[in-house]
Amino acid sequence: MIYQVYVGRPSALYDHCVSTVADYCRRHGITHIVQREPILKICPDMVRSGRSAEAVSRLGYLPIFEKENAFAYLDQYDQIAIVDSDILIRSTAPNIFDHLPTTLAFGAVAERDLPCTAKHASKITKYSHAAFGQLNDVDWCWGDRGAEFYNMGMMVINSALFAPYLEGQTPAEFLARPEFRDFIDGMGYFRWSTDQMLLNWWVKKTLMPRKNLDWRWNALYKAVTDDQLPDAHFVHFFLKDLLPARGENVDQLMQLIGESAS
Repeated sequence: MIYQVYVGRPSALYDHCVSTVADYCRRHGITHIVQREPILKICPDMVRSGRSAEAVSRLGYLPIFEKENAFAYLDQYDQIAIVDSDILIRSTAPNIFDHLPTTLAFGAVAERDLPCTAKHASKITKYSHAAFGQLNDVDWCWGDRGAEFYNMGMMVINSALFAPYLEGQTPAEFLARPEFRDFIDGMGYFRWSTDQMLLNWWVKKTLMPRKNLDWRWNALYKAVTDDQLPDAHFVHFFLKDLLPARGENVDQLMQLIGESAS
């Protein structure tokens, strides 16, 4: 099953990207679930939170944590991929579920593995130290491009091996764990954190068996070099400021990446 969250304001970009995921699921016989209403409604404790009121005022909750509702389906599907709604799947993409061995619990793309521009490589290094430099109770496998962290816009799970790490908890109970409180509330250097920081720390902390998937499964648009982008299976439009009309001119954007807008 592929799980996506599409809540909040409608977007031409999201509409198109989600439609490519739907087409992909039909081609490969994969169940496709799109969550269009909030379920978990995770909100920081604003009394202690380092987040600004504006961070939660528009919707009244932090929508990025809605993705973890996919964990509620672990007992229904052998494998689950969680895919952000700003990710386009090319029509030529193979089946993602063939690329996570059944002996492993989790797979995602380590951002420093991208064939990226020098500018984005510098960003990865700076972000690594800002986000993970003080989380020194796990091994980040530091290298020339900083920490080995996953871009959690696309992750793949083998349910039977992943489920034990939830310890029988529901998604809401999981996110309410005391060790996640500072991540949710945005305390200190977690002020701008999303589920990416929380999940990266948790995956490392548990030592769950995992795989660094090939970069082509989560190619960040304008971070990956232009000459490499045509090889990508999944294209992630993660920065709207770099897109024509902030992503709402879908025809022009599809021309730029060599895909049909139909």
